[in-house]
Amino acid sequence: MIGNLAKLSYVRGVSQAVANGTKAAAVPVLAESKPKVAGQTPVVSSAGANASLPAFAVRAVSGIAVNGQIRSAHTDITTPDFSAYRRDQVKRPNAKNNSADERAAFTYLMVGGSLVTTAYVAKSLVSTFVGSMSASADVLAMAKIEIKLSDIPEGKSVTFKWRGKPLFIRHRTAAEISAEESVNAGSLRDPQTDSERVKKPEWLVVIGVCTHLGCVPIANAGDFGGYYCPCHGSHYDASGRIRKGPAPLNLEVPYYEFPEDNLVVVG
Repeated sequence: MIGNLAKLSYVRGVSQAVANGTKAAAVPVLAESKPKVAGQTPVVSSAGANASLPAFAVRAVSGIAVNGQIRSAHTDITTPDFSAYRRDQVKRPNAKNNSADERAAFTYLMVGGSLVTTAYVAKSLVSTFVGSMSASADVLAMAKIEIKLSDIPEGKSVTFKWRGKPLFIRHRTAAEISAEESVNAGSLRDPQTDSERVKKPEWLVVIGVCTHLGCVPIANAGDFGGYYCPCHGSHYDASGRIRKGPAPLNLEVPYYEFPEDNLVVVG
């Protein structure tokens, strides 16, 4: 029956018969004009044999124990045109794109400018942070102090203010120098010889802060003729070494130098 229908059909199409889930069989149908045979009805378009076919593909599916159906796929869907949004350089596929170098140069310029700006901002932030941690102007002004030694008479101790602390500069006599050099350093609580604490024997430079609880000792006092802290009874000799009392360490000796014979720079 399918063969007869294919010979008599005026419509070009495909017939598929699917029964009980078996594989579909496709049979091409020839669009041929055959004479009418008695007892058979040809499939003819309602508009005639020369009528135009529909604008969409037609597929007829029929068979034994299968419901007949016709499926069509539309072909009249138009593709959107984005030509208005495209650059003239890329509209033609065979044209050379001369703007590629320009776009690359612009990209490099933007990236390089961003890197330079980021580096400058990072440098400024680091400089500001480091600057905030440095000493203030008034502290830097007191970082070093110059003292004329000719203003200090022999046998006297003069107090100066340096970095917010009292600074003792003592002009020692020959007897004081001899007495301090003869002390056995091994018998001291904080063993130091006199030569380790002075650069010139006649000048003693120490910070006037007691090493016990931070009090300020009194010069030319105490059992050893050096410095005495009345708060808790610590006695220091003329070399600033602890000799008696609760203080655990000698008076601190700051960094100093003698740029001239009559001048000392502390700090």
